[in-house]
Amino acid sequence: MNNTIVEKFVGIDVSKSTLDVCIEPLGQTLHIAYNEAGISQTVECLKEIPPTLIVIEATGGLEVRIATELAGKGLPVAVINPRQARDFAKATGQLAKTDQVDAAVLAAFAKAIRPQARPLKDADTRALDDMVSRRRQLIGIRVQETLRLGTATSKPLQKSLKQHIAWLDKRITEVDNGLTKQLRESDVWRAKDDLLRGIPGVGAVTTLTMLAKCPELGTLNRREIAALTGVAPLANDSGKHCGKRFVWGGRADVRAVLYMATVSAIRCNDPIKAFAERLKKAGKPPKVVIVACMRKLLTIMNSMLKKIPRGTPKPLDLEHGCYPLRVQPFP
Repeated sequence: MNNTIVEKFVGIDVSKSTLDVCIEPLGQTLHIAYNEAGISQTVECLKEIPPTLIVIEATGGLEVRIATELAGKGLPVAVINPRQARDFAKATGQLAKTDQVDAAVLAAFAKAIRPQARPLKDADTRALDDMVSRRRQLIGIRVQETLRLGTATSKPLQKSLKQHIAWLDKRITEVDNGLTKQLRESDVWRAKDDLLRGIPGVGAVTTLTMLAKCPELGTLNRREIAALTGVAPLANDSGKHCGKRFVWGGRADVRAVLYMATVSAIRCNDPIKAFAERLKKAGKPPKVVIVACMRKLLTIMNSMLKKIPRGTPKPLDLEHGCYPLRVQPFP
């Protein structure tokens, strides 16, 4: 009797209205409507297999619904960057691109690469993430309208722009109040917020973004969290050639707020300031200095959340790269 267990890998291509599923090595394919009934059918079908790994391509948020449902049923799900899937398809000679082909490519990617199935964000974290993204969108629109106001010449246009800017100010205030309430009502988030905002240079926006868009903070080591954020230097060597190190990829929205926090920390955070001065004296270029300081600040934040005790947070030791608790009022 052959007791060999055949591993099964699933690729799911998500579009706005349909799901295309490919199961390897069975060669089974499904084309299902992306609605409640279709999601239930997909989950039940995959639970019967069950698969070794399910790979889904990130599609601007459309994948969250199906990925959450699958993960909630205990199925291993990995959401990957579309660039990875496309590069893999090109490397295997698959140049055509349709929904069915993409599902097959994702299944082959799951079998060959086996990306790690990370835990997905819970409902509260997704809600916080959505509101942080919405706040960023509203601020971007307000910046555009303010720039238009600076060049507007006619009074009707100026009036329209001012009214819209005032409306945006109210919406941003409402979002800020909602974020404050959501953050402070959770014991876990409140403790993390208090610790992070005790770091000189780290403010409310930085804390919100880190908690919402980088929930892995405090659970990974310093190298993993730096690579996830996109501040880990990547080698560019070949033979005797030793190229410059560079940073690339990662989560751009997290890196943007981390950059602004680091600019502030270089001025008011003594350990970061001393580190920056040491790099400058060593002749490092300004961009290298700021990225190195970003990584150091990120490491401090990661270390603090990793050491946070369950329950009420306690002051941490400054000599070990952490700061004593200094609670600031949330705006």
